[in-house]
Amino acid sequence: MSVDVGSVPTRKAVSFPLYRTFSRFVRDPLRELERISAEAGGELIRLDLGASRPYLATHPDHVQQVLRRESQNFVRDGMFWRPLRGLFGASIMSEFDEWELSKRILQPVFSTKHVRALTESMADAINAAVDTLEAPAHAGEAIEILPEMGRIVHETVIKVLFGNKIRQAEADRLVPGMEKLATSIAYRFLLPFVPRSIPLPGDRAFAAALEMMDETLYELVDRYRDAPGEGFDIFTALCQARMTEGSGLDDQWVRDNLLSMWATSIETTTVALTWIWPILDRHPEVAGRLRKEIDEVVGGERVRPEHLHRLPYVKQVIQELLRLYPVGWIFPRIAQNPTSVGGVPIKAGDTVLVSPYLTHRLESVWEDPLRFDPERFSPERARTHHRYAYYPFGGGPHMCIGRHVFNFEAELILTSILSRFRPEVRHAEGAIPKIGATIRPRNELKMTLVPLRSAA
Repeated sequence: MSVDVGSVPTRKAVSFPLYRTFSRFVRDPLRELERISAEAGGELIRLDLGASRPYLATHPDHVQQVLRRESQNFVRDGMFWRPLRGLFGASIMSEFDEWELSKRILQPVFSTKHVRALTESMADAINAAVDTLEAPAHAGEAIEILPEMGRIVHETVIKVLFGNKIRQAEADRLVPGMEKLATSIAYRFLLPFVPRSIPLPGDRAFAAALEMMDETLYELVDRYRDAPGEGFDIFTALCQARMTEGSGLDDQWVRDNLLSMWATSIETTTVALTWIWPILDRHPEVAGRLRKEIDEVVGGERVRPEHLHRLPYVKQVIQELLRLYPVGWIFPRIAQNPTSVGGVPIKAGDTVLVSPYLTHRLESVWEDPLRFDPERFSPERARTHHRYAYYPFGGGPHMCIGRHVFNFEAELILTSILSRFRPEVRHAEGAIPKIGATIRPRNELKMTLVPLRSAA
């Protein structure tokens, strides 16, 4: 499909030297990246980070080349993958044969048909998790948005990840551990060139959280080592693969993939669903249309998977949410062989960063890009998008295999909450993003939930 997304540069990269950017990077790295991206207007960017000088590709044609057309040349390796490599090991988050093996084993769990079969248990878990919001809602008490979204997501993902094979006490240990990992890795993620021998803020908390996560996951693996049982959950698939004669797989491999899937499922969905509430608070016309659609389809019932196909605007809202706040904000790649991007020579060993967050906010690609407008994803308008103008789950062979789970889960959670409550966010104007492994709100966000049925 040919879609006009602005001119494609064919000359040298736009360079941003360290002396021009350093002070702004220190104060607010995300805002500085947004400024640089806007100034470059889709041209290939050369960032000077002192110890590293990566390229930054934001134009959809360049992104498509890196993630799709030359995916075998641009691989997940190098300095910017160092913090994640130490966390996820030889898993679905790695590269080459390790990635191929994990993907082959996990892909059937995430097929559209299988995920649809899982949605019944997901809906049950979501409805039960949302039930616990009734007490603070009727008492008029404010809830902290991010922890509450994390709790609901956790109780849903646990079904997909472990089925019925995890004890509640074990599940409850994983949540704070994942929260600590996600927040304490920020400096290592932003400063990957700093050697491990030099301590950074968060290192000690990260190590403690990882030790607790490992202890819990290895205990679980040990309990089911010889008899994983049956089921269509991720844990069972991994254990059965390890037990296959001649597989050469061990407990470490099961742990690596469990932690990878846990982190990518919990953290990304939690953060995305945290952003939706201040956005809806600032856009009452969108919230009103959502409530009207949900009330007509769901009414006072508990949300079920069969409701979703009759809730097209819910889907559009989630899609637009992921445009402004994609689940993965940046994807580092390293070139194995010389090539060129937009006419700019790329040497073997050069790092190229692609960022859905920045591409999704380019004026040359999206009209009025900072405006929240779910109509961008109406069937008529969605067909006009360049394939890589919108890639919240990545693209090419490494596109997130759990994207179907995210979509079902996010739509069910949004629908369940709005079918029961009218959210009122406190200080929604203070929802300012900061970068780390994901893009989280800088400040604590709270909201009050007004019960709809008691008000009727």
